[in-house]
Amino acid sequence: MKNIDKIVSALKNANQPRSEFVQLMENFKNPYLVLIACILSLRTNDRTTYPATLRMLQLAKTPQEMSVINEDNLAKAIYPVGFYTNKAKQIIELSKIIANDLNGQVPNTIEELIKFNGVGRKTANLVLAKGFGIPAICVDVHVHRICNRMGLVNTKNPEETEFALRDTLPEKYWLDINTILVTHGQNVCKPTKPLCDKCPVYKYCENYKNNH
Repeated sequence: MKNIDKIVSALKNANQPRSEFVQLMENFKNPYLVLIACILSLRTNDRTTYPATLRMLQLAKTPQEMSVINEDNLAKAIYPVGFYTNKAKQIIELSKIIANDLNGQVPNTIEELIKFNGVGRKTANLVLAKGFGIPAICVDVHVHRICNRMGLVNTKNPEETEFALRDTLPEKYWLDINTILVTHGQNVCKPTKPLCDKCPVYKYCENYKNNH
């Protein structure tokens, strides 16, 4: 992948501020906590997800504890994350499966993780990377947007981007690429009005070259 070493190095050295939720996920190192926090984050911004995650963890922090939580109480705790009633149900359901059928252990393969209701490849990859330290590429809207905007891939959706990156991105970057690009996307490479004048990697960006 052309210039990827320079791109990653420049973004790391830029020291862009990470959201509180991104920092929280970085510090978890626990597959179960990464899993349930990621479910909360789906279709919800980090500013809302972060305090909701803290409220959820005041109720329970293990599959065993969460499996016996009252669904309404959990829904109230995580409100106003998107689809909070559905997410409360999903989290309790998968917690019961982990506690009762999997001996309290979160699966460590994508194939097993996506069997849980509400868990897709994005969440599964994040659990592998942040929870288990297993090389995996978590592609969310930021990663998909930035990789296409810069010309690193040419794909139609996040799943296509994941597989394209699997073929081209050196594995040494798999664990960190999500955090690096999410942070860049939240601070500089925004969806509608990217701050190209503040971008540390503009000279490697195809979109910048085509529009300046």
